[in-house]
Amino acid sequence: MVGARRERPEPVTLPLSILDLATIGPGETTAQSLQGSVALAQVAETHGYRRVWYAEHHNMPRIASSATSVLIAHVASRTTTIRLGSGGIMLPNHAPLTIAEQFGTLETLHPGRIDLGLGRAPGTDQKTLRALRRDPHAADAFPEDVQELRGYLAGKSLIPGVDATPGKGTEVPLYILGSSLFGARLAAALGLPYAFASHFAPDALRDAVAVYRSEFRPSAQLDRPYVIAAANVIAADTEAEAQQQFLTLKRQWVRTLLGRGRSYTDEEADQILASPQGRLVHHNLQYTALGAPAAVREYLAGFAAHADADELIVAHQTTSVADRLRSARLTAEAMELRSPGTLHPAH
Repeated sequence: MVGARRERPEPVTLPLSILDLATIGPGETTAQSLQGSVALAQVAETHGYRRVWYAEHHNMPRIASSATSVLIAHVASRTTTIRLGSGGIMLPNHAPLTIAEQFGTLETLHPGRIDLGLGRAPGTDQKTLRALRRDPHAADAFPEDVQELRGYLAGKSLIPGVDATPGKGTEVPLYILGSSLFGARLAAALGLPYAFASHFAPDALRDAVAVYRSEFRPSAQLDRPYVIAAANVIAADTEAEAQQQFLTLKRQWVRTLLGRGRSYTDEEADQILASPQGRLVHHNLQYTALGAPAAVREYLAGFAAHADADELIVAHQTTSVADRLRSARLTAEAMELRSPGTLHPAH
């Protein structure tokens, strides 16, 4: 738990958003997961969330958001007002011009609704990176690639004679994603909003935010620092139900992180979670709001202060679409979300 416990926690007035990992739960198909992403965005739009982001991952059998821009387009066509974007596009996997064209197209079709969050990690393993036809050292050029991409979207191409069409002049807002001081310093130097991946990489959260705020330089997009901090949420009608869903999630993490080609039974996974080998799972998921709505509200209020955040983005880490939709609704009601758009200094 972060922050001091209070019997009557203060209201959380920060914008609240969703990171949709497009998880394919046990017994679910990829199609059901993608249909669930549409439903989740519709719930988010109805209940006052600020934005929904999707992460680029590859060769992960339980994540369906690999074609991130395609998924954004699909969801955008089935919603009307909520902001949608990437959390994030792993830029080393792509040519900046290609991403400018993709997100320029999205912004042209859905004006004023598209975000472009950028990450430096490949979002996959080295074997898959080679299958993507990318240079393993492409991440070294991340700062330059961000600048090149920014130039295309601003209509000020850094490559003479090359423009993004669509894309030129669309000014799609950029966000730097990270889990280390590298991303914090880059976002500060470029005057861009910074989103920290504390939902699975908690260690450097406070140090990275402090560095970002102290080194920030204003830009045409942003005149003051803007921090988005990520947390996991499992909201349910009862504490016991939420705890059971959390246990299912941790078992899935054991199978993903430690499986090495074998399938663990629930009993074997529980034994690993109770052993020193399972500490990584508990550690990585430490920023998790868990329980009935009142407990989730209290946790997020404390986490917002702990992270010194301007906005929270939550991953509803349930392993079924139905539970994910329920968690999103309960959290919105607990946080007393209002109509979105009342505070958006990052755009």
